[in-house]
Amino acid sequence: MPPQPGERRLLPLLTAGRARVTCRYRCGDQCAEHPPNPTDNPYFGDVLAAALSRRGLLKAGAVVAASAAVLPGLTSRPASAAPGGPPGLDFTPVQPNSEDAVVVPDGYQHDIVIRWGDPILPGAPEFDFDNQTPEAQEQQFGYNNDFCALLPLDGNRRLMVNNHEYTSEEFLFRGYDPENPTEQQVRVAWAAHGLSVVVLETGAGAPKPVLDRLNRRITLNTPFELRGPAAGSDLLKTPADPTGTRALGTMNNCSGGVTPWGTTLHGEENIHFYFANADQVTDPVTQERLARYGITGGASERKWERFDSRWDLTQQVNEPNRFGWIVELDPYDPESTPVKHTALGRFKHEGANIRIADDGRAVAYMGDDEKFEYLYRFVSDGKVKPGRSAHARRHNMTLLDSGTLYVAKLTGDSPDEIDGTGTLPSDGEFDGVGEWIPLAHNDTSFVEGMSAAEVYVFTRLAADKVGATKMDRPEDVEPHPTTGRVYAALTNNSDRGPDGKAPADEANPRIANKHGQVLELDDDPAGTRFTWRLLLVCGDPNDPSTYFGGFDKSQVSPISCPDNVAFDSHGNLWITTDSSEALGANDGLYAVPLEGEHRGHVMQFLSVPRGAEACGPVIEDDLVLVSAQHPGELDGASADNPASHWPDGGNSQPRPSVVAVWR
Repeated sequence: MPPQPGERRLLPLLTAGRARVTCRYRCGDQCAEHPPNPTDNPYFGDVLAAALSRRGLLKAGAVVAASAAVLPGLTSRPASAAPGGPPGLDFTPVQPNSEDAVVVPDGYQHDIVIRWGDPILPGAPEFDFDNQTPEAQEQQFGYNNDFCALLPLDGNRRLMVNNHEYTSEEFLFRGYDPENPTEQQVRVAWAAHGLSVVVLETGAGAPKPVLDRLNRRITLNTPFELRGPAAGSDLLKTPADPTGTRALGTMNNCSGGVTPWGTTLHGEENIHFYFANADQVTDPVTQERLARYGITGGASERKWERFDSRWDLTQQVNEPNRFGWIVELDPYDPESTPVKHTALGRFKHEGANIRIADDGRAVAYMGDDEKFEYLYRFVSDGKVKPGRSAHARRHNMTLLDSGTLYVAKLTGDSPDEIDGTGTLPSDGEFDGVGEWIPLAHNDTSFVEGMSAAEVYVFTRLAADKVGATKMDRPEDVEPHPTTGRVYAALTNNSDRGPDGKAPADEANPRIANKHGQVLELDDDPAGTRFTWRLLLVCGDPNDPSTYFGGFDKSQVSPISCPDNVAFDSHGNLWITTDSSEALGANDGLYAVPLEGEHRGHVMQFLSVPRGAEACGPVIEDDLVLVSAQHPGELDGASADNPASHWPDGGNSQPRPSVVAVWR
């Protein structure tokens, strides 16, 4: 039925956002499972939504007529920031769409920087989809690129570092049999995980990859150093590494960060469903620890245990403990050994980002990306040595090995006014205070009944014990480069409220949070207290439970499921999304002013192809890089029946790629 005069139509809400096939290979369908956090700790999710909904109603504008350029049911938004609008955002927002293409604003161009399979090492073969080998993939750009960093080099050259989060085997190989993968397919997948370091030549248009001695592939076969207070612990020892200090490989690297000293940080996230035969582990303590990280069941999704015993818990029960860390890489030294920092705790790391405290200490902010999980902070003991020289990098790479690990507890101020509808309390805004609860400092545990090594290896259990606040899938947590305020993307959590799960309370005012929110924290690294407020509660602007920093909701772009964040030189926040299908449109990249009269004015800058997720943005004055991950991953699609032919068109297979955009 068409909307009646004066009626506001909501965007169509799908029953599930991300395609099931993506959930299967990225996280083992964790959203369809019972969340592994069984505690009664206060849950923070929809707290935010409450704050908004009332203020959002005050700002609700008239319905904007539907545009022919957008999907049925999606509202068109005003063209752009007018003269006098937010600095740095003088573009016409793109409309929500479902095109099999990258869509950018008028006046901008885009092109591919690099694709999955493109050669990056000297002597690497050209990509051949139907004749893949592990030897070739170890020399080519990996699969499903996520986090992207762009570092200075010399002249017109830059150094790009990328995560390769996971493999989707049904899209890697024609005729793939999930129950009977071949050893060749498994070894290709091992090589397609990890990280890439690529030298780029910049100039007019998109940067171009160069086959250079600095280029590097890091895979599931690359040696890593385990460092920090848990290194050498019995909990990290395996038959292959009786010292507990040398791990092999990295996987499920989602987001990350660039340190002030020029290294890159990478989060190991959904590591749980790679391991087999948890149901055959008999020790109850080990069973509990595995289950708290979602490691359950028999055969693994990818059946890797058939080809390497480290994926079989009946043979190497500690191997999962060697994943789930923050990885640090020195991309300027191709011979360096990457590090897993145990002092930053083990959980499903989205990433880590650093600010330097006034006294020179490094402060890392982190999120555990799963429903009902927590926000964390680490404060180093040592101080940063200025500069990005090799000497400074070597010194500063030790900072994340010694310090204090904290978890966040948030408190609101109107607990009696939360009724589960997301209605804003009578004080007119939703904000509150928070506390960083210490978990451990080097060899000292602050958690009763747990040693320091146990706190670092089983950080979720430690955070449970101290009463941390449950959040809605904390993803990127990043400090602003000038104000120091910290912004946390909370992607969604549709599980709150029903079936005996955490009920509505002041930290959880909106039930079934499909669209997520963005939090803003004022934190003093020298102390343990902070204040917080809501910046965005995402979704259809016509939905009264959404909120856009107090800005007129009739003027904003719809946005759902914030994931990665970045900042531009004007101080604006940029957000990529994961699962905008919940609003019936492709994912994209959005810009949000944080100050002045345009605070909260969400503007969509681009959209990625159908089935793809927008990741890892790099925002510079004259260049934007975005990772278009898993294009064409739609239910029913596969390499035998592709739903996308991006980026090469024709009848080609879809290939995850890095996209450059410029004016």
